[in-house]
Amino acid sequence: MAEGLSVALPLRIDPIDGAYGLNRTLTQVAAQNLRMVILTSPGERIMFPEFGVGIRRYLFEQNTTSTLGVIRSRIEQQVSTYLPYIRILDLSVDSPEVVGSVVETDKSRVLIRIRYSVPSANVVSDLTIPVST
Repeated sequence: MAEGLSVALPLRIDPIDGAYGLNRTLTQVAAQNLRMVILTSPGERIMFPEFGVGIRRYLFEQNTTSTLGVIRSRIEQQVSTYLPYIRILDLSVDSPEVVGSVVETDKSRVLIRIRYSVPSANVVSDLTIPVST
């Protein structure tokens, strides 16, 4: 029987683990938990109606510095509430530059970059989540 810390999401059959792929390191677990907090909409998680940033709710908002600031603030609040073992070291929420342009940004996309640590486990890692309409 395979051993791991948690089930890897999305669920998948794994040739080594068997019926479900597993997260084997704290880095994998922390990255998965961060990703789930950002991608989950409030109300989706049973028993925790306030859980989640709900990034999809911002897909059709105007891509302004104000909206990006709200997303950033929401991520910080959700991580401090539901993932208190994770410390955000650096968080950027912005529109990526248009390929081949130095001045233009792609207003149809948002790029979330998080540098975080899990102090109790001596883990420091990065997570990038691209969001597009």
